[in-house]
Amino acid sequence: MPSIPSLTTQRLILRPFTLADAPVVTELAGDYAIADTTASIPHPYEEWMAVEWISTHHSACERGEMVTFAITLRLEGTLIGAISLFHFERSHNLAEMGYWVGKPYWNQGYCTEAAREVLRYGFETLKLNRIQARHLTRNPASGRVMQKIGMKFEGVLRQSLYRWGVFEDAAMYAILREELAEGW
Repeated sequence: MPSIPSLTTQRLILRPFTLADAPVVTELAGDYAIADTTASIPHPYEEWMAVEWISTHHSACERGEMVTFAITLRLEGTLIGAISLFHFERSHNLAEMGYWVGKPYWNQGYCTEAAREVLRYGFETLKLNRIQARHLTRNPASGRVMQKIGMKFEGVLRQSLYRWGVFEDAAMYAILREELAEGW
């Protein structure tokens, strides 16, 4: 896999994280609402966790395991969230997408815009055939992002995630390379 590139959309720049981003990641991801709507972000979230997480990005990309982008506002350069492709299955040309956006930036279309660009990158640059994503069923806003970028609902993975002592259902969505061309 190539190194983490920068991708540009109308309002965003998706770029590699740097260690200088750790305080903002800590602030945004440290909001309980972010941890509560994702499957893996811990709470409380401390700065050393952000440093450790960011420190893994380059090597994970080099190994072909994950590519993670900082979602930043194009004009201001403000970091607002993260989006990744991970769980690559090279023999099947598929990967999973995951994302989070800081609460002050919810309901402004930023996540949809970033996800659309990462789909394009996954299909055109990484030559994937399928990109899938899942969300906690109690977080329908994440599912709306998946729908807006053309992903199709494939079903519910019952009690497939264990979060804070509770088994959670996850809704699974996916899009195929051929469907990307149809929908855009």
